[in-house]
Amino acid sequence: MDKKPKKKQSILRNNGFQTILASLLCIIIGLLIGYIVLLIINPKGAGKAIVAILKNFLYYPSAVAAKKYLGTTLVKASALLMCALSVLFAYKVGLFNIGAAGQYVVGAGACLYFGLKFDMPWYICLLAAMLAAAIVGGISGALKAYFNVNEVISCIMLNWTSLYCVNMLLTGVKEQSTPYTRPLSSVNKDALLPTMGLDKLFSNNQFVTIGIVFSVLIAIVVWIVMEKTKFGYELKATGLNKQAAKYCGMHEKSNTILTMMIAGGLAGLGAGIFYLSGIEQWMVQQTSVPAMGFNGIAAAFLGGLNPIGTIFSSYFIQHITSGGTYVDKTMYCSQISDLISAFIIYMCGFVLFFKIWLNRYLDKRDEKRAAKEQEGGEA
Repeated sequence: MDKKPKKKQSILRNNGFQTILASLLCIIIGLLIGYIVLLIINPKGAGKAIVAILKNFLYYPSAVAAKKYLGTTLVKASALLMCALSVLFAYKVGLFNIGAAGQYVVGAGACLYFGLKFDMPWYICLLAAMLAAAIVGGISGALKAYFNVNEVISCIMLNWTSLYCVNMLLTGVKEQSTPYTRPLSSVNKDALLPTMGLDKLFSNNQFVTIGIVFSVLIAIVVWIVMEKTKFGYELKATGLNKQAAKYCGMHEKSNTILTMMIAGGLAGLGAGIFYLSGIEQWMVQQTSVPAMGFNGIAAAFLGGLNPIGTIFSSYFIQHITSGGTYVDKTMYCSQISDLISAFIIYMCGFVLFFKIWLNRYLDKRDEKRAAKEQEGGEA
């Protein structure tokens, strides 16, 4: 019997393509709303402001300067990527890890303390950041598994607890005349991540290290684990239905704890990649949790909750965030880029709606085509 050839599926039906299309639509609408807000604040400089935000390092006419600041953006984006992966990993298992910010803080405190107090090399500091943050994440996981404490509540409380504990810890390794920790470049150069020649690619930007490459590799590993392994399947099954997972012999409580520990470890790794590059010192008097962990939530959702998509969304969010520093401060505040990011992320809430609408439109279109083909065949 002759088999009828299968019809090729429209690219519009592809889930990945739909996610990309929806994300791009969110970005365009978010930028448009941001531009309208700039017009309301001060119409004279709105055009230049939105261009400055989008250009970021391209603001510099010199290619050398542009490359250098591109490297700085990539360093920050790599840390943001790890926080996004932290949120994404937990979300895939049915948990909302809003504690990535606090886990990032703990990771920063651990790597800096080991590097400045004990003169440890970079790989030990990086491991310390991962383990410390994983423990904090595991606390939220254990509260969820054994006492059914909502992870959002426990994570928020731990965010602030982590911040003040790290401030107290790092007070012992701060400079005498400033509220900042001592620079690793002068105290313990072995704690700095190796550059492996990457700094030369970005106009000798000393902050560009192997952390950039490492973060991308971690994103690929997370994708493989979640999509191609039995371990990842068990974690996702636990998140979808704990009772069913338990019935199938899966350890739902230990899976919940393990998920939050891995998520915490990823956020801590992001902090290690950032602070062990030497790009920034910790201020022990700060009273707000760094925005990197919260921005990770935005990057995860803008990337369609896909580890590979998150690589690009993390860079984009960091790109426009850094671009906000080039806005004319006499007209607008530098946080205007954060406001535009917020608009984009808010629009991400309509990604699912867009997919549903698109699929319904395609279904109706296919039904009309099938009806016309049937009428033609009968004729």
